[in-house]
Amino acid sequence: MIIAERKPIERILQMIEPYQKIAVLGCRGCVAICSAGGDREVETLASALRLARKKQGKPLETIEETYVRQCDPEYLKPLAELKEKVEAVVSLACGVGVNLCADLYPDLKIYPGVDTTFYGANPALGEWEEKCRGCGDCIIDLTGGICPIARCAKNLLNGPCGGSQNGKCEINPDTPCVWQEVYDRLKARGELDRLTKIWPAKNWIPAGYGGPRRRVRPDLQINNKKA
Repeated sequence: MIIAERKPIERILQMIEPYQKIAVLGCRGCVAICSAGGDREVETLASALRLARKKQGKPLETIEETYVRQCDPEYLKPLAELKEKVEAVVSLACGVGVNLCADLYPDLKIYPGVDTTFYGANPALGEWEEKCRGCGDCIIDLTGGICPIARCAKNLLNGPCGGSQNGKCEINPDTPCVWQEVYDRLKARGELDRLTKIWPAKNWIPAGYGGPRRRVRPDLQINNKKA
């Protein structure tokens, strides 16, 4: 999932400083799962903003709503009505959602309430770890399902580097050396021969070189037109 973290309240207050009535708009997608932008976070942020503005002597009126997803136009149709009721919107969706809202409603003054950080997993309550960089050329079939692009501090393709000690990363000693993990995984599988091959420099074009990436499924487009 996409992991996000709420911006500091002071930064959000700066963004909405000119307005007296705003909407705080949540998303029930990834940001709700990582406790950054779901119903509860919408309520908490709206309350905090109202309280802060009251202390400033500049009362703020808020409308609180949460959509199923902000990355899908189908679920953004209510925004056409909402934008007529407020001066601005603070979105707690990831950057994808904020971008799409702004594209569909260019006259809408929409501001990000969270910082989008990484693609991660949720290994324990209140904990998220980066697992994927979205590079567009997945190689983890060769590394026992472990991504060195996302999980190595140096993004090494032919690790480990010379700095890892006792299975730990030299950049952050609390972080396991991902190449040690790759070695251990492949050894347990009897596949260490995979590490005897030197990988050439990675082709980064699928990672977004040349502009925003786009994927089209003509078969789905045809089905949509028929519907």
